[in-house]
Amino acid sequence: MKRILLFVATNLAVVVLLGIIAQLLGVDRLLVGTGLNITGLMIFSVIFGMGGSVISLLMSKWVAKRSVGAEVIEQPRTQVEQWLVETVRRQAQGAGIGMPEVAIYSSPEPNAFATGANRNSALVAVSTGLLEQMRTEEVEAVLGHEVSHVANGDMVTLTLLQGVLNTFVIALSRVIGHIVDQALSRGHSSRGPGIGYFLTSLVMQAVFGFLASLVVMAFSRHREFHADAGGARLAGRGKMIAALERLRQLHEPSQLPAQMAAFGISGGGLGSGLRKLLMTHPPLEERIAALRQQG
Repeated sequence: MKRILLFVATNLAVVVLLGIIAQLLGVDRLLVGTGLNITGLMIFSVIFGMGGSVISLLMSKWVAKRSVGAEVIEQPRTQVEQWLVETVRRQAQGAGIGMPEVAIYSSPEPNAFATGANRNSALVAVSTGLLEQMRTEEVEAVLGHEVSHVANGDMVTLTLLQGVLNTFVIALSRVIGHIVDQALSRGHSSRGPGIGYFLTSLVMQAVFGFLASLVVMAFSRHREFHADAGGARLAGRGKMIAALERLRQLHEPSQLPAQMAAFGISGGGLGSGLRKLLMTHPPLEERIAALRQQG
């Protein structure tokens, strides 16, 4: 589940940075200086909201490699590396996408992830724990799952979704900030937004940003079933079920960096209430049951 949380965290950092730059440049004063400029605010929100999401997408592969220390296999040095590259190549051809970069990163946790700005220039990475603790046919199914994420265009779809959410978060937080600022300054002349605007818009951006993340997590959970189905097509339904069963047996709390968790093969355990809403993956039991029903 590395991929989603990495993207969300990067997106949040980029949007916050763009917001700070906008305030330093006085953009907010132009938007709410003498009254709320709805047209200007929406243009600003779309540019910064979609811009933050697109920047996050373009950075996704670079950030992913460095966050886990993944080493791309340039020239296979072992039979395992040769098998990994050839398996991904075969599956990529079957899925109709360009050959992704293949990488290995050091982690005892059995996991894998895929990311990248487009389906013909992606990255598929597996952990050493996955290679050590799972059988060859199970690893093949995991690779098929990740290649399917790429073929399904999940990162691009996520970018569009996150961009739309960013737009609403930026716009609504500033509208509420303006309303609060007007209420606090009633009866007093003001040449522009005051401290009430800046504090309220900052707090509301955090609140709305959190609510937006729930939508992103729900999207992630939904797409996992599609990636499982794709992995079953590329490697075989039996192998995909066996891989998920093995992951359930080996399951431990994810050791992937929190930002990267969402696009790994293994999600968190069962949760309830708010914890379940924040899960990037459906419970493994649900994913296994969905695959079995396809038969």
